[in-house]
Amino acid sequence: MTALTDPLADAFWATSLRRWNAVCWLLFGAMAVGLVTTAPPGGSTYRALALLGCVVLSYGVLDRFPGNPVVRPRVYLSVLVLALGGLAYLGGSYAALFMVTLPHYWMFGRTPRMSMTFLGLAAGATLTGALAREGWSAEFLGETMVSILIVVAVGVLIGLWAHSVVAQSSERARLIEELERTQAELSEAYQRQGAADERERIARDIHDTLAQGFASIIVLAEAARAAVPDDPARSAHQLRSIESTARENLAEARELVASGRQPGPGGVAAGSVARTLRRTLDRFAEDTGLAVDADLADLDCDQQTRIALLRCTQESLANVRKHARATTVGVVLVRRPYGVELEITDDGTGFVVEESTGFGLDGMRKRLAELGGRLTVTSSVGDGTRILAVLPSAAAAEGEA
Repeated sequence: MTALTDPLADAFWATSLRRWNAVCWLLFGAMAVGLVTTAPPGGSTYRALALLGCVVLSYGVLDRFPGNPVVRPRVYLSVLVLALGGLAYLGGSYAALFMVTLPHYWMFGRTPRMSMTFLGLAAGATLTGALAREGWSAEFLGETMVSILIVVAVGVLIGLWAHSVVAQSSERARLIEELERTQAELSEAYQRQGAADERERIARDIHDTLAQGFASIIVLAEAARAAVPDDPARSAHQLRSIESTARENLAEARELVASGRQPGPGGVAAGSVARTLRRTLDRFAEDTGLAVDADLADLDCDQQTRIALLRCTQESLANVRKHARATTVGVVLVRRPYGVELEITDDGTGFVVEESTGFGLDGMRKRLAELGGRLTVTSSVGDGTRILAVLPSAAAAEGEA
């Protein structure tokens, strides 16, 4: 398919045709008046008018009824070629008709090859008619042939230039359309990815907050129910813990619903990450009865780092509570030259890290990765577990600079 068969080329030629129509009808009328007034009356004048009338009639039908099945563009160009040959033979305004209709070969030929074919046929018919009338004379060689060849050469150059412009415009339009389509597809993909990321973030926040709280409530409720007959005081204490955990979960749920943003951990103020972790560890030790050995440096971290450290601690303690069957838990928070390290160890049963399919460890890894950090899990069956979270911090970055 050539460049001139696309909608842009069609629009170009349609616009050109409309603009040329007004000029063309005026020139046709001027040619007819010239034939009547300048040529002596006789058979040749009437025949020239008849040939011009055939051209005008064919052009008018094609212009007014472009979809008609009789006068198609190639039929009109064929009539034009025959009329030029006849007018050249009769000596009546063939040069003017050639000049007037020169754009028609490119408008109706539609392809460079077809346009140049009809243009060559027109030039040949004109030269043949003039040769039959004048013979091989100096006038024919010096005026008629040279002028016709100049007109054809100019027509070819202008037509090829116009086709080149339209082809470039068509290619540019195609590329722009393809770019717009690609941008739309990318935008849709970004929207889908954004929605998926948001769902994953919400799922991770629910897992790290509400799900862990509900798990604690279940464990405390089971322990309280078991201790009711033998230790009412302990049962009352566990019920208070259940109430406190439920209230915290309710606050987290309201924050999730109200803000739509990542929920901030309650009580995490600037520079208080050590105190927040200490409260979490004290609460864990009180609820589980496990020994907790904590060495927490008083660090000044940004909000996102504090939240990530707290969530990693909560998830690790929840795993200890549910799976480890440990007796002692160790927590170390320390500043390193490259950032902040949080290490959580237990002496529980351990597990095979490669076989772990839980959401918690994967959620911790993704949370730390979003902040440029990393999570290292070391464990084996019977040897306990070591969780190491490393996060870069703004202060550490400034120190390295």
